[in-house]
Amino acid sequence: MLPPRFKGKKLAEEEITALKETARLVRGDILKMTTLAACGHPGGSMSSCEAMLLLWKYASVDPGAPRDENRDRIVVSHGHTAPGAYAVLARLGFCNVDEAVATFRLLGSPFEGHVEQTVPGAEWNTGNLGQGLSAACGFALSAVILGRDYHTYCIMGDGEQQKGQIAEARRFAAKYGLDNLTALVDYNELQISGSIHTVMPQDIRKEYAADGWKVVEVEDGHDPQAMYGALRKATRTGKKPTCIIFHSTMSKGVSFMENDHQWHGKALPVDKCRQALEELGLEDDIDRLAEIRKNYRPHAVEHPGGSVPKIELGTAAYYGPGDKTDCRGAFGKTLAAVGEANRQAERPPIAVLDCDLASSERTTEFAKILPGNFFQAGIQEHHTAAMGGALSVSGVLTLWADFGVFGVDETYNQHRLNDMNHSALKLVTTHVGLDVGEDGKTHQCIDYVGVMGNFFGYRQVLPCDPNHTVHALRWGLSADGPVHIAMGRRKVPVVIDAEGKAFYGEGYRFEYGRMDVVRKGSRAAVLALGTTLGEAIEAHGILKAKGIDVTVMGVSCPKCPSREDLTAAAETGLIVTVEDHNVNTGLGARVASALMEHGLGGKTRLIRLGVDRYGGSGTPEALYRAFHIDGASIAATVEGAL
Repeated sequence: MLPPRFKGKKLAEEEITALKETARLVRGDILKMTTLAACGHPGGSMSSCEAMLLLWKYASVDPGAPRDENRDRIVVSHGHTAPGAYAVLARLGFCNVDEAVATFRLLGSPFEGHVEQTVPGAEWNTGNLGQGLSAACGFALSAVILGRDYHTYCIMGDGEQQKGQIAEARRFAAKYGLDNLTALVDYNELQISGSIHTVMPQDIRKEYAADGWKVVEVEDGHDPQAMYGALRKATRTGKKPTCIIFHSTMSKGVSFMENDHQWHGKALPVDKCRQALEELGLEDDIDRLAEIRKNYRPHAVEHPGGSVPKIELGTAAYYGPGDKTDCRGAFGKTLAAVGEANRQAERPPIAVLDCDLASSERTTEFAKILPGNFFQAGIQEHHTAAMGGALSVSGVLTLWADFGVFGVDETYNQHRLNDMNHSALKLVTTHVGLDVGEDGKTHQCIDYVGVMGNFFGYRQVLPCDPNHTVHALRWGLSADGPVHIAMGRRKVPVVIDAEGKAFYGEGYRFEYGRMDVVRKGSRAAVLALGTTLGEAIEAHGILKAKGIDVTVMGVSCPKCPSREDLTAAAETGLIVTVEDHNVNTGLGARVASALMEHGLGGKTRLIRLGVDRYGGSGTPEALYRAFHIDGASIAATVEGAL
């Protein structure tokens, strides 16, 4: 049974005494662990000490059940204060004190340099400043969608407030009335380069108030009673999120460190650490802890997240031979069918996120069917990416649809942290590649395979036609872990087989990683990525008329080309890859690498066709011709090579 959050009206005197004593021990732990590691951030850890203690002690969390689904969520956005978070968690029984202190920043230890969710009680890997409040919005929103009572707290630094993404998160939280969200700002007025008022002046209180938050200011953030009262009041505010700005002293408790910004990101040398421990009246056991560090052996840790709830997928609608439509249209209809199938559920565990592009992304029908599960975030992609990641590990199937340049290029770092946090976000990007056409080079996302291919957890699918899009989406919504589905804007024909039937019709079964042999031949193999398959099929027809028979394979999963399929392609002696993507980082590069790894490089010649420079404004057809990835150019390349 989880304890009730901030139950008492105020702290008893014995509670205050106990808290002050624990805070003293925590400050010693912070100093020891950073000194033993010879690096870290003691200053902010010490100024946030009381706030962290009160959160993990009086919020509805239990060290005996740190992953209880109904627990309150506590996000430490200024992740460099990991020493403070780890010390507090250890002193409250979430983890072992000696291990946390002795192995901080040691390879193989779960106690890494910035907050890690593998440590019980920590919810989200943080450290890249400005993302924690967005993640907290995701946790708070999940409680609303699922009808649960948990509250989310996000503690941040004051310098961190300079980040624009925090403003995005503030606005979203206020718009959706997330009164189950409390932000805390450690106002010690110092950052790495000095005073926050010199580095980048701002009025934090006015900014939160202007965005519709209730703001509470605590004059002494080291006063347990004052902080407890503010936190208790914040959990009962109603209709508005609350921001608590608490004034604090950097490196509180050690006279020669206080209010000196050099200790923001610098550890004390051993002699100074011993001096500080003496001032705090604490045991000097640095040598004992150093021995533990020396003899430490890593052990297995839990990586939460990644799984998705199972929902009804509805009835799939497929297209027939001769139909020509856009893949995003097929995506929109399939998503709408999912909404319809879950319309009668009391609380469907699904969220669709949008950034002012619903009509282009074709998510408007879903929004009409399940308006309570559709969230319009405005032009706030950084926040939406991070929020979506946290939402996706909280029991909510989360899909975010956006243009490629915004959903991929603009939000790289957010997806990177989502990947580290084992999220299950379903990212759907349209308008990728030269296919965007007249919008020109700024909107032609030509690096989506390379960018998303950098992540170890994300799986990536580029549907080859509208029917393939239906299969890919239904697979993606059922798959654990993060998935990226990418498609262009233009209308493309339905891919048909040699007998004139829809190749990716109802009877097709999607298998991640496999290539699809759409045409068979022996002289060469054309491997076409996504909807360039239509161009490759056109090239097949041109070549066949000249007596040149080639195999055509549709490739939808460029991150992991199948060895079996590559072997079959290599046996022809010539492989030509085709992609509406940067030729240096996409399918061609992946195939080249795989051929060498599998020992197939000596058997075949490889020619890579793709985007080798930035494009320009023009029709997709004109751009494809200019970059030699249209049907006629592909055929000419194959014929010339043979």
